[in-house]
Amino acid sequence: MNPFLDGRPKIAFYGDDFTGATDSLATATLGGLRSLLFLRVPDSAQLRAAGRLDCLGIAGTARSMAPGPMHDELAPVSAFFSGLRAPVTHYKICSTFDSAPEVGNIGAAIRLLRARIANPFIPIVGGQPNLRRYCVFSQLYAAGQEGGEVFRIDRHPTMSRHPVTPMTEADLRVHLLQQSLRVTGVHYPSYGNDERLAAEVDVALAGQPDALLFDVSREDELAGIGRLIWDRALRQPLLAVGASGVIQALLAAWRSRQWLVPQPPPVAPIAAAQGPVLVLAGSLSPTTARQVEAAHSYSKLVLDAGRLYAADMHYRHVMAREITQLLGQGISVLACTSAPHSGRVGEPDAAHRLARSGGELLREILQLQPLRRVGVAGGDTSSHALRACEVWGLSYRGQLAPGVALCRAHADAAHLEGLELMLKGGQMGGDDLFERLLHGSASGSAAA
Repeated sequence: MNPFLDGRPKIAFYGDDFTGATDSLATATLGGLRSLLFLRVPDSAQLRAAGRLDCLGIAGTARSMAPGPMHDELAPVSAFFSGLRAPVTHYKICSTFDSAPEVGNIGAAIRLLRARIANPFIPIVGGQPNLRRYCVFSQLYAAGQEGGEVFRIDRHPTMSRHPVTPMTEADLRVHLLQQSLRVTGVHYPSYGNDERLAAEVDVALAGQPDALLFDVSREDELAGIGRLIWDRALRQPLLAVGASGVIQALLAAWRSRQWLVPQPPPVAPIAAAQGPVLVLAGSLSPTTARQVEAAHSYSKLVLDAGRLYAADMHYRHVMAREITQLLGQGISVLACTSAPHSGRVGEPDAAHRLARSGGELLREILQLQPLRRVGVAGGDTSSHALRACEVWGLSYRGQLAPGVALCRAHADAAHLEGLELMLKGGQMGGDDLFERLLHGSASGSAAA
């Protein structure tokens, strides 16, 4: 039966950071689903404003949390999703799976969410080929940069040295076992025949694992995984885990059954910004550093990470006024945090405190100088920046690069309603991304 004949959501997802959540929003929208991303559990008025949705997302910050705060963050989301009763509840994580027992614990999130979802089948989709993330025999690989070499994740030049959650193990079964999640791998040689794959899954489930991890080495493997997930979700709602590959798999399955007509994404280039653009770069990744270096159209300001870490309000006010003055003159500004030098900034909570301070800075700037387009680099920074502002939802506007969407803000405050936002993770986008944000992109609606 075609699921699109009724008006119920098919997918409800929680993104464990805002940048990844916008990638899933873009994936669903470009796939033909009526989609909206909320920045917290929506109230009845916001749901009415959203209208009928095929895909409803909530962007959160669980990726940067310890298990206790994660529980507080996810408990109301779980209760809301339980009442929504979408066939697939998707816990959306980063395609690099960067997490640890004490920060962004995927196992802790699954244990909380599955308490309201009785289906013992919990699929984990292990790769996202369009972002050049691959899972082969449960080993995770990722490109070092856009168009660059692919590395095993424990040898990745950035992710193996991540300042908060370094990836030191490539076998995702071992990595997730460290988070108290017992996972059985389903490997790609089993694909190609739906009945054989279903039978192998039944055998694996007999061992009562906490979850099943599915290899993804090529995009053409997604449809079979999606059909398996959807067929079992129709029997009993289920929890699925992974990056936007989960939604890609379901879209591929629905297209294979002609429930969604495959159409090329519309050619609607992103126009140049109307007025000056502000970019707040909290990510210190090598990819973002190259993007900052290539951003020749901006006036660049370096924010003192130590003073932001210390929540120095006087410093924040001074920088907000300085940035506002430049923007008021029509000058686009790129404000980036300095590399941490002091021991205090190197503490485990430093990234979170810096991100919260960056969010407060952005809120103050937008109150002083309304803008039409803003970019934020860094998962933590994006999450805290939008939570500091009074934006309650995002809809898809266009695509600047794979994994980097331009979104339209929904807010009650007039100076935020309709604001165009680019939220990007540290590893996403080419060197010219910030220039494309300002000047527009002829390939603005390329597939996510």
